[in-house]
Amino acid sequence: MLVRDNRVVTDILSELAWRGLIAQSTDIDALRNELSKPPLSVYCGFDPTAASLHVGHLVPLLILRRFQLAGHRPIALAGGATGMIGDPSGRSSERVLQTMEVIADNVRHISRQLARFLEFTEGDSEAGPTSAQLANNLDWLAPMSAIGFLRDLGKHFPVNAMLAKDSVRSRLDAGGLSYTEFSYMVLQSFDFLELFRREGCVLQVGGSDQWGNITAGIDLIRRVEGRSAHGLTVPLVTSATGEKFGKSTGGGSLWLDPAMTSPYAFYQYWINADDRDVEQYLKMLTFLTRPEVDEVVAESAERPHARIGQRRLARELTTLVHGSEETAAVEKASAALFGNSELAALDERTLASALTEIPRLDVDPEAEPSMVELLTGTGLYSSRGEARRAAAQGGVYLNNVKVTDVDVPVASDAWLHGRFLVLRHGKRRLAAVARGAVDVGRARDTG
Repeated sequence: MLVRDNRVVTDILSELAWRGLIAQSTDIDALRNELSKPPLSVYCGFDPTAASLHVGHLVPLLILRRFQLAGHRPIALAGGATGMIGDPSGRSSERVLQTMEVIADNVRHISRQLARFLEFTEGDSEAGPTSAQLANNLDWLAPMSAIGFLRDLGKHFPVNAMLAKDSVRSRLDAGGLSYTEFSYMVLQSFDFLELFRREGCVLQVGGSDQWGNITAGIDLIRRVEGRSAHGLTVPLVTSATGEKFGKSTGGGSLWLDPAMTSPYAFYQYWINADDRDVEQYLKMLTFLTRPEVDEVVAESAERPHARIGQRRLARELTTLVHGSEETAAVEKASAALFGNSELAALDERTLASALTEIPRLDVDPEAEPSMVELLTGTGLYSSRGEARRAAAQGGVYLNNVKVTDVDVPVASDAWLHGRFLVLRHGKRRLAAVARGAVDVGRARDTG
């Protein structure tokens, strides 16, 4: 049973279906029967292609968490070996292979992230039946010889069956793939077999682009062990505008590591979500119950300009990824930047982090610029005349205080923490000024 705040959902598969989290399943009725006898071991793999997971990984990662809450045992696998090969699924070209040192460092980083979302047995306590486990496929793939790979594994994979997989066929149609990538399916299949043997794992979950790899592993277990196993995939999420899920406004991934995507930028991504996406994201990415989601959706429909759904989504996900204290800090910063509270009340780190996400002008610490110089230098206005006219009309703000005379130097005591100014045109257009470059590492350090 899935328990959250004393509220119970008795069927995990029905829960996943309502949330739109089932794309494909091998035999849903047989899987439901297996799930009726908890705990069942379920795994999902995450290749260390970067030093952090991104929000695209959240959907399958939270699937593991949902299974754990339902009384089952999650296994999060960091692909220390498969990360050296590169999964061709969902790609039009081959990955650039990384060094073993980089991959090992990435494994350390993402293993710490995986551990934050699942419940593990602490210290020397005996592991419970639903205690999560971290695994690394380098442990069993590294000792395997090339001869062993070909004799013991390769003989179970008919080439014609591999060529029929969508992940392989699409790459062949796009221009081909190397034998290195072609072998990825065999390695991932062996992961499933090894976890079946070691941990009694009978279910693998992943994105829908992993369907071919998952079913190949199920077939390998059937061929080698004469036993059945299960696979379940989740949809690959896209926005209502067709954009790839989890891409920031700058085009890069939205990372879970605060040093790569600041908590403020993470929060703002969800605040700016399209109205058409909010209900889907609330279902797929949060642990809100059906009545809670329905209530948020209804309130959003009644007051669409209040962005109730986006605010709830941003709060839930930022808390999930970065913690409640960081969420409170970024909400405070967001309110302050847009004039709803005092900017001076923000601590320096929170303010500095928020200001890295808006247009910023760095000035010499000894300079004494006028407002009009800063308004044009930040790009808020294209000319001094335009800035002066906006000020005369009451549309220019310095640290949330209206400014009408923009030709005088900025007062020395206006610099927040002695370093920052926040300029605003109207309600939404923002720019920052910093004395010297902002130390982004310090600004984003969460301790």
